[in-house]
Amino acid sequence: MDVNSIIAQAGRDRPVLIAGPTASGKSALALAIAETAGGVIINADALQVFANWQVLTARPDAADLARAPHALYGHVPGDAAYSTGHWLRDVTGLLHGSRPIIVGGTGLNFAALTEGLAEIPPTPADVRQTADAIIAQHGASALLADLDPATLARIDTANPARIQRAWEVWRTTGTGLATWQDSTPPPHLALAATLPVVLDAPPEWLSPRIGRRFDQMLAQGALDEVRANAADWDARRPSSRAIGAPELLAHLRGEMTLDQARDAAIIATRQYAKRQRTWFRKRMKDWHQIAATEIAKRS
Repeated sequence: MDVNSIIAQAGRDRPVLIAGPTASGKSALALAIAETAGGVIINADALQVFANWQVLTARPDAADLARAPHALYGHVPGDAAYSTGHWLRDVTGLLHGSRPIIVGGTGLNFAALTEGLAEIPPTPADVRQTADAIIAQHGASALLADLDPATLARIDTANPARIQRAWEVWRTTGTGLATWQDSTPPPHLALAATLPVVLDAPPEWLSPRIGRRFDQMLAQGALDEVRANAADWDARRPSSRAIGAPELLAHLRGEMTLDQARDAAIIATRQYAKRQRTWFRKRMKDWHQIAATEIAKRS
């Protein structure tokens, strides 16, 4: 499927879902559809929701915002807790107005939207503090021993945030995350009612692109953006997971040179893109595949 086919199949009313790894050109495709056939571009990225990150999360700039309506970008304070459940509640009210074009790299948000999300009780503060303490002393992998086999088989065990979430659910409710997910209510938007597209971005093409984009972020003021967040930095906040932020903060603290911070951030971004590709291969087999190189030719 190419870009023109996507635009033709989307028509003017069909909801469009666009997933893909970081730096693969998702936003460019969303803009092409919105400008050609109408719709509101809705963010499904877990970090572009935060107001304190513009440059470092590659949030749409003023020029892009002027080209088409956008929603759920930068609407959450940087010190706020924000989860997939929060996002699902926010996006639900946007599904029945202008045609939604939902775009992002956070696979869990798309899964919650099209498969449903279990109504799991919130994590008490003392459980969160216990998890934080274990991770600080032994690392997130120390939590894995407490998880049930079904949950272990389902979560990304290389992702500390996913491990902690699963452990907190078990500790809070006494029930494994997989069991909660298996009793999930109906989805807010059935996949069959959408045009779901996932961008295929091979590592040999994406890796140099990630490097160029991070250099562009530095030129656009990413270091100043991190400096503005340094005074009340809290690594436990969801917003602090912005890739590149910990590395640039380490540079500002004198712990590494800017070149070292740059290289570390690019490596972290490439590792994140690899995890995203793994998710998409496993969970988005029914989505239409489109070569990211085709999007790049048009932008």
